[in-house]
Amino acid sequence: MTDRIEAAAAELRPLLQEFILWAPANAPGSDPDLVGPAALWHRLDVKGDAGLWKRQDLRNLLLERMPQAVEDPDAAADGMVPALRAYLTFLSSTGHLSAGSDTLEGLIEELDELEDDFVDAMEDALSERDWDEEEDELDEDESLGDFEPFADEISDLPTIRLRPDSELAGAARQVGLVGQARDLALWVGTGRKVGEETLLSDEEVADAVKVLGLSEPQSLWNIWNLAIDLEFIAPDGEDTVSVDSDTAAWPFEDDEDALDVWMLGLHSIDYGDPELDDDDLTLALSGLTRALLIRVLLNGGSRSLDELRDELAEATAEYDDLGTDAWAAAGDPLAPVIAWLTGYGMVTVEDSDVTLTPLGTEGVVHMIDEADIEVDARPAIDAMTALDLLSFSADLPEEEADAEFAAWMALRDPGRAASELLAAAAEDEADALIRVQAASMVGSLGEAAVPAWREALEEASLRPYAATHLAQLDAEDALEPTQADTHWLILDMWTISAGLGRTEFVSSLHDIGTAQTIIGLLDVIWKVPHPHLEELLEAVGDAHPDQQVGKAAKRALFKARSGK
Repeated sequence: MTDRIEAAAAELRPLLQEFILWAPANAPGSDPDLVGPAALWHRLDVKGDAGLWKRQDLRNLLLERMPQAVEDPDAAADGMVPALRAYLTFLSSTGHLSAGSDTLEGLIEELDELEDDFVDAMEDALSERDWDEEEDELDEDESLGDFEPFADEISDLPTIRLRPDSELAGAARQVGLVGQARDLALWVGTGRKVGEETLLSDEEVADAVKVLGLSEPQSLWNIWNLAIDLEFIAPDGEDTVSVDSDTAAWPFEDDEDALDVWMLGLHSIDYGDPELDDDDLTLALSGLTRALLIRVLLNGGSRSLDELRDELAEATAEYDDLGTDAWAAAGDPLAPVIAWLTGYGMVTVEDSDVTLTPLGTEGVVHMIDEADIEVDARPAIDAMTALDLLSFSADLPEEEADAEFAAWMALRDPGRAASELLAAAAEDEADALIRVQAASMVGSLGEAAVPAWREALEEASLRPYAATHLAQLDAEDALEPTQADTHWLILDMWTISAGLGRTEFVSSLHDIGTAQTIIGLLDVIWKVPHPHLEELLEAVGDAHPDQQVGKAAKRALFKARSGK
């Protein structure tokens, strides 16, 4: 899941950069920074097309996703809807609103209808957070399963390598507890009546236990709750529940769908905590499953069961005055913990060692992210695509990026690497940052990259880099870069600096030279068919302190739009 979020964020980056450049001139009252989280969650929900927007998408996004995702509900209440209004207008006016979307007028109308409800939702979210903060202040003790006390140790961990979604989805399809939740949902069927005090009658419980092959009825309720978490079962009336229509198709063929289902049930790990007859003793062991997981992760992904028992017994005693009594009353408190985690595909136990599976590692990293704790998690080198490498490297310090590149290169020959990197950079001509990253990496490969550079001459967005590097390598029949090539490189530089903020953008303009030099450049650069040309010309006119440059930028923008 984490690498899917990173991939979605990388895919959205050039689109959001273009919006940031577009907004000052076209929607000056909006705050482009508020759009990022909304666009990301929309992309994850729509699964594949960041430009496909429906009215129902807006309702789900604003009333269900955003109350959970926004960091500042107060700012979101004031600016999220205007920002989204500007963003949708941008998508429509620039051709980024995909075919199949509702009309811009319909989307704007839906935003207007939802605005009051969204503000109410933000106010509710703010109230809940204030209440949570008050509770935190009243509660001096950390939860047994809280990750926060380990934040420093987590951030100091060496890079955690995550397996690709295809492998994780394959593992998710084999998870026994999800299969049992499906079977229970199918047994529930359509329109099953449930009671107020006991959901099922004794006869129904006995029948369900038999169908699932359970040893005792108590475990039925954890699987029932898991089926609800997975959305296999849902209420369809005041006193009836029904199986979801898609449940029978589990395990789903689509990797993303399969992994999404598993993630929906991730927090079911709490069902592994021991349940005792005494509620106070049960509460004293609450969070034990999470406490085990974080300790296994911090030990490199594997730890002996005996060490875990000793450390967790001590932690339980420190966490709650009844901890020692609860530990003793549970007999073997880790037995239900291990049973649930193995059933959910998160750990294996061999020779008394508890080891995180790739699926378990993905899940723990996801929970750490949810806790807003810094963790260095990246795709495994052998599973890392060229686009993964370029996307992650853009956000890494130079030394780390070089090490990542070297490890990736160790698994392929330079010629193949060059072709893969340039092919990844050509996927989206609007992403200047990825393009510059690719050119830098391929440039370091020397003559081995010449065939790939020659192929890249056919790609308009890569031709300037290919021509430059082929000339530097003195390759046979290499032509000198044209003026248009140089201008494309300048526009790429401006695109990247604009995404870093106004100060960086103005600095990049000054790097070109004097105001007169920039005016001369603007007189010709408007001819370059760069994907961000118009937005950049608007940004130059808005940002440069010299009025003559501003006028030249406006003239260039007019010519670019009129094609003259």
